[in-house]
Amino acid sequence: MFKSLFPIIFMLVSSLSFANEVNVYTSRHYDSDDQLYEDFRKETGIKINVISGNGSALLERLKSEGKNSPADIFFTVDAGNLWKIQKEGYFQSISSVKALSVVPVNLRGPNNEWIAIAKRARAIFYNPKTVSNEELADLSYEDLSSQEWNNRVVIRSSNNIYNQSLVASLISAHGIEKTEAWAKGFVSNLARKPQGNDRSQIMAVAGGMADLAIANSYYYGYMLSGKAGNEQVEAAKKVKMFFPNQSNRGVHINISGLGVLKNAKNIDNANRFIEFLLSREMQSSMVNNSFEYPVLTDVLPHPNIARSGLDFVEDKIKVSEYGKFNSEAIKLMDRAGWK
Repeated sequence: MFKSLFPIIFMLVSSLSFANEVNVYTSRHYDSDDQLYEDFRKETGIKINVISGNGSALLERLKSEGKNSPADIFFTVDAGNLWKIQKEGYFQSISSVKALSVVPVNLRGPNNEWIAIAKRARAIFYNPKTVSNEELADLSYEDLSSQEWNNRVVIRSSNNIYNQSLVASLISAHGIEKTEAWAKGFVSNLARKPQGNDRSQIMAVAGGMADLAIANSYYYGYMLSGKAGNEQVEAAKKVKMFFPNQSNRGVHINISGLGVLKNAKNIDNANRFIEFLLSREMQSSMVNNSFEYPVLTDVLPHPNIARSGLDFVEDKIKVSEYGKFNSEAIKLMDRAGWK
């Protein structure tokens, strides 16, 4: 009798322990995320298992694991990356009404396959000694293809998803033909061959190699924080952040986001984790460590970011458009000679 009961007891214990965990695959590389995971465990009692890695490698892992994948959540940066997971059919629609109620429609997947938990602006960083207020007036991304900015601009390479998403947003706004003409003019204005990461572009402006750069907003906050060393603090102090397209559609906005995977075994816990990240307390904790912008409107970003202003116009395009036009953006940038 006891032998026959043992498998049943074992199955019950296993299911209980299994139900009290959530498995996260993440390509975010913020050390501070470890604290988010620990805070979630402390508040809910749910064990959180995290696998970190390159986004493409994690996607290949999902493919190889198939239906046997233990992953419940895929957590990453840039809507273009979330689109890639969605396109492969690995997400299911998020069912948390609580989460969906606080995140605008334009910051979600087309059918709520994924959702934003933080925002970032792809801003302009300029040298106030070499760029005049008159030049900044009503400055847009589109203006950076004009002769006025010849040999004055730096940006990272076209193989970077942040630039691909920016160009995809321009395709959505203007179409392929006009965006390609813009890209050719923009590339001809570069002060150097695209190289380095976003912080390298800001460093180039601070060092006098160019007058302005395009980079993600949180890098500026990170540099000012001192976490990257004093040299980057001093460089960041020499530039200012500017939000383009304020007289029309607004500055390009992208996201950090996550979705529940279609083969998730712990869906309720996955939704609880999403709701946790969208709580006011965790939004504040997260953005004060990552230097991103919160999704919740009643939470302030880190002072290093807030110092550049909070009352700016954001592009309200559906960020899923970045994925929709990603392949066209890549081909267009190649034709334009954007290395």
